[in-house]
Amino acid sequence: MAIDEKDEKEPASSLGKLSRRAFLSHVGAASVATAAGTVVPLASHASVAEAQTHVEAAQAIPGTVPVTLKVNGQTHSVQIDPRATLLDTLRETLHLTGTKKGCDHGQCGACTVHVNGRRVNSCLTFAAMLQTAAIETIEGLGQPGNLHPMQAAFVEHDGFQCGYCTSGQIMSAVAMLKEPWGPADADVKEAMSGNICRCGAYPNIVAAVQSIRHTA
Repeated sequence: MAIDEKDEKEPASSLGKLSRRAFLSHVGAASVATAAGTVVPLASHASVAEAQTHVEAAQAIPGTVPVTLKVNGQTHSVQIDPRATLLDTLRETLHLTGTKKGCDHGQCGACTVHVNGRRVNSCLTFAAMLQTAAIETIEGLGQPGNLHPMQAAFVEHDGFQCGYCTSGQIMSAVAMLKEPWGPADADVKEAMSGNICRCGAYPNIVAAVQSIRHTA
């Protein structure tokens, strides 16, 4: 049976003579062009910095507030929800994911960071309240090849298993060095009681902490 040529043609849209296939093609091409226009090439360290600047300088989102935070010695100007915690701001806005979200209720210590040299649970702290504070995360404490002595001690004494709580444990242990605790293992256990290790590596954690305390 012969097929009428009219049946082979795409029906014209109600907007004019543009067929459905042509319309979708134009929309698809426009979407690709728009997406491509927002991509910042990462060919060099300079372009990475430019990309970060571009993100942080983005137009304000309704309901957010401008906040300037000093984290690990670097200043970041960002737009955040005024209810955003320091934990979520570090992880989701600044992409510093070394600080972990455990219970999100201030009970496990996985999110411990330093604010003006003191340890705090970042999940209980509003980021917008810290615009004049010096914030330090595990990324600022040390890096592979240049570990903080406490980080090296945790490696040497096998003070971790799954590693999820480790950044919080180390940040808490470093802060403890400046606090007035006694010299015994029991004192370390009490000082570190706010940091939970689900794997049960407590004896090794205490050994790591004590090894630094005895050499400090």
